Amino acid sequence: MFQEGDAVQPEMSPTARALLAFELVQGSPGITADRLAGKLGVSERAARRYVGILREAGIPIESVRGPYGGYRVGRGLRLPPLMFGTAEALGLVMAVLDGHHDASDATDPVGSALGKIVRALPEPVAAQMEAVRRTTAPAPDRAAARPDPETTIALVQACADQRRVRLGYRSEAGSEWDTEVDPWAVVVRHGRWYLLCRSCGADARRAYRIDRVRGVEVLDETFAPPPGLDPVAELERHLAVGWEYDTEVVIDAPLDAVARCLPRTLGLLEPLDAATTRLAGSTSNPIWYAEQLVLIRAPYRIVGCRELQEAAQTLGRRLLAAAGNLTPRPDI
Repeated sequence: MFQEGDAVQPEMSPTARALLAFELVQGSPGITADRLAGKLGVSERAARRYVGILREAGIPIESVRGPYGGYRVGRGLRLPPLMFGTAEALGLVMAVLDGHHDASDATDPVGSALGKIVRALPEPVAAQMEAVRRTTAPAPDRAAARPDPETTIALVQACADQRRVRLGYRSEAGSEWDTEVDPWAVVVRHGRWYLLCRSCGADARRAYRIDRVRGVEVLDETFAPPPGLDPVAELERHLAVGWEYDTEVVIDAPLDAVARCLPRTLGLLEPLDAATTRLAGSTSNPIWYAEQLVLIRAPYRIVGCRELQEAAQTLGRRLLAAAGNLTPRPDI
C-alpha cells in the first residue's frame, strides 16, 4: 500500500500504473487527478488515461466534480482474488489446524474452505501449505465440542438483530425440550460454544451449549440486552452456580491476591475483611473442585460442604503418599 508522498518509479509499464491507479483510488476515495498523477509520477492527462483504461476493463471508477470531488470506486465492483504471502498462508493453515481438527477432510466445511484457498494460491506457496496440512497431526482437544455452523450463524445473527428465538435443546443426559430465549451473546470458552441468554419462561439467565441445540427458529419479538453486559464474565459466573453441591471456602488472603490465582468458574469471591476472602460456588465434581483449590497459595478452610471436605482429604492423602517419607523443610 502506498504512503503519502510516495511516487511510482518512471520505468513502470502502463499496465502496472493502471493497476496502481486502481489501488490508489480504492485506498483513497476522493483522490483528485493531480494527486493521483503525483503518486503515479505522470501528468494529469496520463492519470486520467489510466482511469479510462480501468473503466474500459469494467472497473466502475466514478468521478465527482467540485472542491470535494475526485475519483472513487463505484458500486458493483467484484473484489479481486485474495493474495497471500507464504508466511500469511502458513499462519492461516496453522490457525485452522490448531482450532479445527477436521481441516484435512474435504467434506467438512472448514476443510473444504481451506482447500479452496490453497488451490487459489501460487503453486510454490500452495505446495508448502499442502505439505503442512498433509503431514501435521494435531492432537484432538477432547473437551472441544464444535457446533453446527448453520446453527451458530443463526444464533449469532439473532444476537446481532436482538430477535427472540425458539430453541430445540438436548441435555447431556439426553432429555429434550423446546424453549424461547432472548439471545444475548455467543461465547467461545475452552473449545466449547455457549449461547448466553435469558430464558423467557423462567425469566432467568441461562447458558446453553450450542452443540446441543437441535434447531433454531427466529421469532418476531425483539429485546434489549442488559446494559453493560460482559458476556465472558457473565458466562463464567453462570457456570460457577447451579451444580449439585454448594461450596464455601474461607481463604486467608486479600481478594485481589485470590482472584489472580483462581478461575472465575469456581464461584463468586467477596472480601470478609481486608485480609480474608470468601469463595462461594457449586460443583458436580468435588474431587475436581478440590484440585482447583490447590492453586490457592494461602491457607484456606472448606466450610459448608462435606463432600468437598472429603474430596480434599482424599486428594491430600494422595499428595502425601506421592511425596513418600520426605521430611518437610522448615520453611514450608
